Amino acid sequence: MANHLFDDTRIPWQTLAGFEHLYYFILNIDQANTLIDVLFKFSAREQIVLHRHKALNHTFVIQGEHRLYWADGTLKEARPVGSYTVSPASDDPHREGGGDVDAIVFFSIRGSAGVLYEILDDNLDIVTTLGMQDFVDLYQNQTAQ
Repeated sequence: MANHLFDDTRIPWQTLAGFEHLYYFILNIDQANTLIDVLFKFSAREQIVLHRHKALNHTFVIQGEHRLYWADGTLKEARPVGSYTVSPASDDPHREGGGDVDAIVFFSIRGSAGVLYEILDDNLDIVTTLGMQDFVDLYQNQTAQ
């Protein structure tokens, strides 16, 4: 029987300190047009840190099921492999994770040179933010390895 999972073994996944169950690999950054293309991998049956998307995100599920959860941890939405979604910036906090297998999702983050993500604690207070320059720095570190 053929393996129907995306083979990500050659992707040098990166991690962020304090972000459990999340891996990333930045594909490209176009600062002039405020575009970031990145692969995110969400661990199976886990949830990442609570956050808000403060910029337009286009997503495409490459592997698994991309699950979104309300702030209280209950399931909000499950996007199967092959799903393409356009999500505008939002003040609604959520968590993300994988289904029964790790979810691999292509994100195209668009249209903002400012704050792209707000990272929240369980009281919905902002712990930190990630902006364009943070992604540029991560990309430079990734390519230096």
